[in-house]
Amino acid sequence: MTDELKSEYDVVVIGGGAAGLSGALTLARARRSVVVLDAGEPRNAPAEGVHALLGREGIAPADLLELGRVEVRGYGGRVVRAEVTGVARNGDGFAVTVADGSTVQARRILLTTGLVDELPDIPGLRERWGRDVIHCPYCHGWEVRDKAIGILATGAEAVHKALLLRQWSSDITLLCHSTEAPSGEAAEQLTARGIRVVTGVVTGIDTVDDRLQARLADGTLVPLEALVVAPRMVARSGLLSALGLHAVEHPSGMGEQVPADPTGRTAAPGVWAAGNVTDIIAQVGTAAAAATFAAAQLNADLVLEDTDRAVAAQRERVSV
Repeated sequence: MTDELKSEYDVVVIGGGAAGLSGALTLARARRSVVVLDAGEPRNAPAEGVHALLGREGIAPADLLELGRVEVRGYGGRVVRAEVTGVARNGDGFAVTVADGSTVQARRILLTTGLVDELPDIPGLRERWGRDVIHCPYCHGWEVRDKAIGILATGAEAVHKALLLRQWSSDITLLCHSTEAPSGEAAEQLTARGIRVVTGVVTGIDTVDDRLQARLADGTLVPLEALVVAPRMVARSGLLSALGLHAVEHPSGMGEQVPADPTGRTAAPGVWAAGNVTDIIAQVGTAAAAATFAAAQLNADLVLEDTDRAVAAQRERVSV
């Protein structure tokens, strides 16, 4: 029953990751009719475990989401595997179209589509993504502690990232790649912390006996056990362009996210956003908490609308 798609809901949640399921759980417990439409492409699928999530430390991403789906369904919410292909205004609400051509009506939208990691175009890198090619020390630092860690320099944050990873290992190598070698104070900091600097463009990531090697343009091989990269993180928001919502550059320059106020309300009336789609640096716990809060604010907005309708109906009865 929970996988059947009805024609109308109070809220359609687009995206079934930790944020979407947390928002749906809050709405279902508030006795709202809610459905989560999920394309089934979670960003953290390659990772072995979710970390720094209190009470669920190390849980496999797929297991966490399955627990969430069970909880949402337990309160009457629905979770449906479906790719949303369009969202359009329909009267006071929205018409949400999915890949099979069917349409669902919604009074409100909660956007929790997350983001896409755009990795540097280096052969062999994507194949190791989420395993020993990582991006967040707080998500994966413990798992690579005391290992030989390389930092792929792709921007101004490389020195900071190298100094940060030094907290987890004393064997750190900064691969300058297409950037200039650090100088001045930055070079002094790296030297003081015992961080090696290797110049030269990285042209490939090889594996030997399931261990990494960074291959440079001159043929040099740099043996590693983990490689830290900084992907460009881009919100999955294209389907809402018809509503006038567009991603904007994050202040850090690390990617793009959908603007929303502290409650999750976007510039498009009736649309809330939460999780990585509107906060590209949020970890799983942060994204889930933001969606819980946004769902509560969304529900409060519906309560006001319900009350306005009730008052209008009452006045009409009295006037007759």
